[in-house]
Amino acid sequence: MLIPIIITQAGCSSKTGAAAQGGTASGAASTEPYSKQSFYFDTVCAITVYDMENMSQANADAAIEDAFTLCRKYEQMLSKTIEGSDIWNVNHAEGKPVEVQDDTAKLVQMGIDYGDLSGGCFDITIGKAEDLWDFHSDNPKVPDRDELAGAVKHVNYKTIHLSGNTITMEDPEAEIDLGGIAKGYIADRVAEELAKDKVTSAIISLGGNIECIGGKPSSDGASQIPFNIGIETPFSEMTQVTGSCKVTDGTLVTSGIYERFFEKNGVRYHHILDPKTGYPIENDVVGVTIRSSKGKSADCDALSTTCLILGVDKGMKLIEGLDGFDALFIDQDNQISKTSGMEFTPKN
Repeated sequence: MLIPIIITQAGCSSKTGAAAQGGTASGAASTEPYSKQSFYFDTVCAITVYDMENMSQANADAAIEDAFTLCRKYEQMLSKTIEGSDIWNVNHAEGKPVEVQDDTAKLVQMGIDYGDLSGGCFDITIGKAEDLWDFHSDNPKVPDRDELAGAVKHVNYKTIHLSGNTITMEDPEAEIDLGGIAKGYIADRVAEELAKDKVTSAIISLGGNIECIGGKPSSDGASQIPFNIGIETPFSEMTQVTGSCKVTDGTLVTSGIYERFFEKNGVRYHHILDPKTGYPIENDVVGVTIRSSKGKSADCDALSTTCLILGVDKGMKLIEGLDGFDALFIDQDNQISKTSGMEFTPKN
C-alpha cells in the first residue's frame, strides 16, 4: 500500500506536532493539530488530530494512544506471521476448525465476498504464493517456477468455510493473508474509536489507507474545509504528486505496483500477485485510488487491489457498477482515467 500525501491548504495552519497545551473550545483557530506516528502492519501509521471537544495536547494524545492501542490489538489478531493470532492459528490448524474473534470472522467474510465480486482476482488465500517472494530482502530472488506453480494450487478462497466464528480450511495447505483488506478495516475501526473520544477533525493514515474524520478547521475556526489529499506520481518515491482529491468524512485508498518491487535481469517484479499464476500482475495499470465515504476503507482497500489486477477497462466497469465508490487509474504511460463521480484536481 502507498501513502497519499496530505497537502497543506492556504489559509490554515501548516504546523503539526504538539498541539496547544491549554484546553480550548472545539473549532478554536489558535489550537495547532497534533500528530503522532507508530509502526504496525509492516507500515508507518500516522494519526493527526486537528480538532476535538476540549482540544489540548493531553486530550489529543490520549485519543491517539487509544487508536494505536486498537492498532496493536488488531495486529495481534489478524497478522499471519504473529504466532497465536487468529490467522496464524487457522493457517497452522492443518484443516481443523478454529474459533476466531468477531472481527476476524467479519473480515474473512468480507474477503470471501470480494473474492466473489472480483471473480477470484481478489483472493485472501494468496498467502502460500506470497511466502515465496521477499520484497524486503537486500538480495531478493525470483521464486523457483515449480515451487510457485505448486503454491498457487493452494490459492482458492472458496476452500474457506466460515460458520459463525468458526473457520475450517478445506485445503489444509492453503494460507489466509488479509494484507489486502485488513488495514482498511482497521482504519474504519480507528475512526470509530476517535469519534468516541470526541474527535471532530482528524486524518488517519495506515500506509495507503487514508480516512478523514470531518474536514480541516478553517483559519477562523468557525467551519471546516475539505482535506486536500495528494496522489503520488508513480515511481517518484514520494517526491511528486500527480494531483489531489478533496475529502471530508471520507476515505481514499491507493494501491500501486511502485511501492515494493525489485529488478532482476532487466525485469521489474512487484508485490501485487496474480492469484492464478503467483507472479506479479502484468497489465496497463501502475496505480489505482478508490474513494468512498467514511467507514468504507475496508471496501476501498479490497477494491483498489482488485482494480489493479483487472486493469483500466474492467476496473472502471466494476467501480461504475457500484454505488458509493469512485476510482482513479494511472496507466503505464502516466495517463489518468477516472470514473464519472471522481473529483480530482491534476497538478498544474
